[in-house]
Amino acid sequence: MPTPTAPVPSEVKRALERLGADVSEARRRRRLPMDVVADRALTTRQTVARIERGDPRVAIGTWASVLFALGLANRLGELAAPAGDREGLALEAKRLPKRVRVPRTDRGNP
Repeated sequence: MPTPTAPVPSEVKRALERLGADVSEARRRRRLPMDVVADRALTTRQTVARIERGDPRVAIGTWASVLFALGLANRLGELAAPAGDREGLALEAKRLPKRVRVPRTDRGNP
């Protein structure tokens, strides 16, 4: 009996399906059968097929291994990089003070 999982937001589901389709296309462009990718990623052919369908129950480590097997893992570290977080940067910019003052006790000290 499969392990029950928490529901996944529809936006996340669509993103995983898109990523899975991209993985499938990358594999086919490289002319690699699922079995070869599965062997290189240390997983099974069935799991590679689940990834290509965008199954949210596949562990992120397995996704990463398949991306590595395809030579695409180099961008994984950039997924949540602070420099690419537009919303976080915008929120931080809103919190910046309008003016910055030197405290009175430090004004006379160089």
